[in-house]
Amino acid sequence: MRTTRTATVLIAVCALALAGCSGSGGKDSEEPAGGGGGGKAVSTPRMKIAMVTHSGPGDTFWDIVQSGAEQAAAKDNVEFLYSADKEGKEQAQLVQAAIDQKVDGIIVTLAKPEAVKAVVAKAAAAGIPVVTINSGARFSAEVGALSHIGQDESVAGEAVGEELDDRGRKKALCVIHEQGNVSLEERCAGVKKTFGGQVENLNVEGTNMPASTSSIEAKLQADKDIDAIVTLGAPFAAASVKAKEGSGSTAEVDTFDLNAEVVKRLKDEEVGFAVDQQPYLQGYLAVDEIWLNRTNGNVIGGGKPVLTGPAIVTAKDVPQLEKYTARGTR
Repeated sequence: MRTTRTATVLIAVCALALAGCSGSGGKDSEEPAGGGGGGKAVSTPRMKIAMVTHSGPGDTFWDIVQSGAEQAAAKDNVEFLYSADKEGKEQAQLVQAAIDQKVDGIIVTLAKPEAVKAVVAKAAAAGIPVVTINSGARFSAEVGALSHIGQDESVAGEAVGEELDDRGRKKALCVIHEQGNVSLEERCAGVKKTFGGQVENLNVEGTNMPASTSSIEAKLQADKDIDAIVTLGAPFAAASVKAKEGSGSTAEVDTFDLNAEVVKRLKDEEVGFAVDQQPYLQGYLAVDEIWLNRTNGNVIGGGKPVLTGPAIVTAKDVPQLEKYTARGTR
């Protein structure tokens, strides 16, 4: 695994800050995903933290984010509440519901910032610590969040453009699976910025995988010059492999994000490379940041974005990744 040339990945190891109190009593912590370790939960008063994301049904990426958040919550003596809606208006209503529950902190994505900014700012103004993750980093300070945890989407896109150049590609199809998601648009724009070839965006219906596969296949049949397919989420890599086979295309499939299936396809050389933004770390650090802020007034990264990616992973990284993706932490 290697970090990109255009960004330095900051790995914030908050667990070190907690080492002095993690064994000070309280209930036994839950086993982490995969069953490694454990220890004791902290002895601080129990608190309640809500995470509200823009996830659509069946998006495995958010299972990994939740896994990290749940493990940190077990360690920190936190009741963790998760809710999601891919529509901005409904996501805003879920944030309001968290406020009404008088939670001790809110973790939120800003994929559709215009729909959720006002209610997130309302939470921060009411004294509820807010951490933004994954999407909408440039709006984080505006809504009063402590900080943003995730990857810089533009930088990640630029890294993909450079990788495609290194691989000698000439025309890339960038598949956007959720229209209006600012982070996905930033990724494709980043690819265009650094890629020496052509980039064409294709919008698909991300919550309908058969329809998405058909749209990609039709595009590949219509344009034989496409020699790279860039998907913006792990589930769509498999759809693109299927579309490639159906169309008779020889294009290389590359993707943002990891899951167990993507790692298997890297191993089988059905996917050329993937961009890992470490979603487990996003969930874990977000819970830890709110806990640290409530108990010790800390702000991770001094209020600046805390980067969890990007890192380019290829077939040579598979042996290291397989055990982690199998347990749902990468």
